[in-house]
Amino acid sequence: MTVKIPSPLYSYTEGKNRVEARGGTLRELLDDLDRRYPGIRFRMVDEQDRIRPHMRIFVNGAAAARLDTEIGAEDDIQILQALSGG
Repeated sequence: MTVKIPSPLYSYTEGKNRVEARGGTLRELLDDLDRRYPGIRFRMVDEQDRIRPHMRIFVNGAAAARLDTEIGAEDDIQILQALSGG
């Protein structure tokens, strides 16, 4: 499936804003992304295996809060990263 990547993570995906990945859950999808683009998963998931607070993952336009969210090959996956400043 195609995954839309936020610009702050382009350095992991060789500048690509859309990449291919596989998985039946978000956890499996992120694991596959990390195999293809080492280090990207840690930017999205913390040490307790939770989606980081500044990250949002959408499946078919609906926010997914858990890594065990089931996904299908035709689902639209979009990853967003909140930016902050002072």
